[in-house]
Amino acid sequence: MIEFLTGSNSLLFIYYLLSNLIYLGLLITAIYSTVRHQRQLGLVRLERVRMSPLAPPISLLVPAHNEEKSIVASVDSLLALEYPEFEVIVANDGSTDGTLAALKARYQLLETDILYVPEVPSRPVRAVYMSQVEPRLLVVDKEAGGSKADAVNAAFNAASSPYICVVDADSILERDALVRIVVPILTDPKRVIAAGGIVRVLNGSSIQDGRMKEVRLPRRAVERIQVVEYLRAFLVGREGWAFFNMLTIISGAFGIFRRDLVRAVGGYRPAAIGEDIDLVMRLHRHMRQQKADYHISFVPDPVCWTEVPSDLRSLARQRARWQKGLLDVLWPNRDMLWPTPYGRIGLVALPYLWIWELLAPVIELGGMVTIIAAAAMGALSREFFIQFLVFGYAFATMISIGSVLLEEITFKRYNRWKDMALLICFCFAEHFPYRQLHLVWRLQGLVQYFRGDLKWKSVTRSGFEKLEQRT
Repeated sequence: MIEFLTGSNSLLFIYYLLSNLIYLGLLITAIYSTVRHQRQLGLVRLERVRMSPLAPPISLLVPAHNEEKSIVASVDSLLALEYPEFEVIVANDGSTDGTLAALKARYQLLETDILYVPEVPSRPVRAVYMSQVEPRLLVVDKEAGGSKADAVNAAFNAASSPYICVVDADSILERDALVRIVVPILTDPKRVIAAGGIVRVLNGSSIQDGRMKEVRLPRRAVERIQVVEYLRAFLVGREGWAFFNMLTIISGAFGIFRRDLVRAVGGYRPAAIGEDIDLVMRLHRHMRQQKADYHISFVPDPVCWTEVPSDLRSLARQRARWQKGLLDVLWPNRDMLWPTPYGRIGLVALPYLWIWELLAPVIELGGMVTIIAAAAMGALSREFFIQFLVFGYAFATMISIGSVLLEEITFKRYNRWKDMALLICFCFAEHFPYRQLHLVWRLQGLVQYFRGDLKWKSVTRSGFEKLEQRT
């Protein structure tokens, strides 16, 4: 028994060591990629993109289900974006609150008989509205589909641009976000088929007239630690994976795609729990099977601000849903776990998702049990415990601090030194006790999936109105 516990603890130590080494490599890569991106911006000249008639038209797709508190502010912010040609298409997914009424009142919507062609599947559309005051706005009112993917598909069917950009109804884009996110497409239009922007935490900041007025850290600890988590996930994780063309997820809150390729793969899978990773995975599959030369990019500076859960119950529901969404994508695509014809996706990216994302809570829980058992039996050596703390906690914390410092050096959204000091302090809490809470929530997600509990559980949000009252 002691030999088993010793061997298990050694494997756990190797697991944490490899995990942190991978993230260290991603951090170094992200720093290099960010520097390269800054140089690329100097060559493109964003002012020219803002005015250029050659910039590709974009359809902004906004799925909305019971978004009465934020929908008007969100659409206002989208219509105020600085970009030559775009349209905003809101898909009202059977809302039972005042979402549609708020849109009708603000934009003087008028029902039309415009031709609606269902190129990709969605629940039936009840009506299509055009605005009498804003010609760039279209509202699709549909029956509730029970998923964000179904709503996006309905908006997709009404889109007319060669590129689509999916934006959450509870999010706000910075004015130049579209100009910045198309930079990879403009520099390499034949290869770049999709690009994701960075998503940042809106909580605590103030907005005015649909625009970010002042960036501040949230007041609650549960919100602040998500700021660190988002910086680590986007500035390090996604930036690093995209550099090697192995990005497997573009956030559902802000991403741009070639419309023809999304149509080619059948649009969003209506039953998908994690529609963002599901679409990107199917795009990888399609392009690899076609033996096409392509790239899925990540752009670190076009910012989407989104409201994150402000209480543990809502956060637990969200993270459980993310874990269910990951399993819902990885299992049907298990045949891609092979280098031919899926290359680095099947050889590196998918194994990483299986071992260090999907199975991580199971592996870590088993490791905790063996460590406790070894300690109870007197088989836990002091040397192992110190090494475990160094490589399982201190090393990971340093990587989180590195992501915060990368934010401060390059993008400087948090200008107050107190905010940066607080973020660094919360880096120490990300891996204890937050990581253990996260482990429990992810395990709940796996259990719920196997029990057949695939329903979307609502997340409590304050809405933009409350944020505007702070200004």
